[in-house]
Amino acid sequence: MIPPDASAAFVANMEDVLEVYQRPHDPQRPLVCLDETSKQLIVETRAPIAAKPGRKARHDYEYERNGVANLFMVFAPLEGHVKVSDRHTAIDYAHTLRDLSDVHFPNAAKIVLVQDNLNTHKPASLYEAFPAPEARRLVERFEWHYTPKHGSWLDMAESELGVLASQCLNRRIADKKILAREVNAWQDHRNKHHAKANWQFKTADARVKLKRLYPQFE
Repeated sequence: MIPPDASAAFVANMEDVLEVYQRPHDPQRPLVCLDETSKQLIVETRAPIAAKPGRKARHDYEYERNGVANLFMVFAPLEGHVKVSDRHTAIDYAHTLRDLSDVHFPNAAKIVLVQDNLNTHKPASLYEAFPAPEARRLVERFEWHYTPKHGSWLDMAESELGVLASQCLNRRIADKKILAREVNAWQDHRNKHHAKANWQFKTADARVKLKRLYPQFE
């Protein structure tokens, strides 16, 4: 639900992100979308009954909680690249951005970054993690764009997390080691097949379908 007094800010951020998505592919300015989620780790207390023809695997309702793992989703939709890592804090976020800059896109003139407004998703996190000269270098490596509050659906990485959840995380996973193995296998498959996004929602569509969010003038 978007408060009426926040509609102008929502529209401004939304149109900014939609403008980014309409740019032509530029290898020197790769588009990268970032989001994060968590996964409750579950240990089976009884051996599950294996699947058989015509019958799904069955799990006992009893289980043991084994902590929570956090996952960053880094999705380059025009490059066909996905990276998922076990990181969550401001410091880990900063290291994720450094990996993007120096490992994945070292030759890019600028990385166009789309993300939500989580409090750790800020340039300040780089200053928490690195000395000022290094933090400033990394800040300048990115072109920063934010989805509006209540508008995280505009982040393509959120959609990719939905694919990860339905194809890989929709079952009990016992520990981080198994989670990392399964997520890496999913990630490798997506990248091998160059998973991309075909974003169809454009500014003109938003001005029609979300007209109620736009300030009205006589």
